Amino acid sequence: MPASPTRTPQQERSRATQARLLEATVECLVEHGWSGTTTTVVATRAGVSRGAQLHHYPTKATLVMAAVEHLAERRAAEIRAEAAVLPAGAGRLDRVIDMLAAVFTGPLYVAGLEVWVAARTDPELRDALVPLEARVGREMHRLTVELLGADERTPGVREAVQATLDLLRGLGVANLLSDDSARRGALLDTWKRQLAAMLTGDQGTSPNPEASWST
Repeated sequence: MPASPTRTPQQERSRATQARLLEATVECLVEHGWSGTTTTVVATRAGVSRGAQLHHYPTKATLVMAAVEHLAERRAAEIRAEAAVLPAGAGRLDRVIDMLAAVFTGPLYVAGLEVWVAARTDPELRDALVPLEARVGREMHRLTVELLGADERTPGVREAVQATLDLLRGLGVANLLSDDSARRGALLDTWKRQLAAMLTGDQGTSPNPEASWST
């Protein structure tokens, strides 16, 4: 068997520098928003020289896109770690949805939204972000299917999983300006029942979602 390649001290330092820059970028996006996240501010927060920052990420767009990919990987890793200790059987679906809802109201999601909004009017950023978010979206869908133990061969299940993710994204946005936890909790309680019925194919006994969600 060939020996696996060994990283040199220089490569290790380079990886450590990149990791500090990406973590600092995510933190700045959460605290200062897109406009306040400059490459100079990020380098200072990361404790990295301006030259080193430019060497790894020559523009704000390249730095932020790397950070978006980094935070997506972090988010997926955190979900998997939490899912590993969730109980099987009754109550698992509720726990999974609650866990995902926390993800879509957490700081990593807020950082991602800052980039989404900026990409709306920045063609360079949008062109880079769209394919990345499409890939991240597919991975999140697959992860959710795995966590729920859903069988997408059953008609309507794939759509139910995607509707769950879309609902959670929307509730995350609604939570940005004010605490929306009470309304979010009520909506999710109703959706959990609807989703359980759709995943098992027992939709005839589920309540009418429009009646349940009316205000």
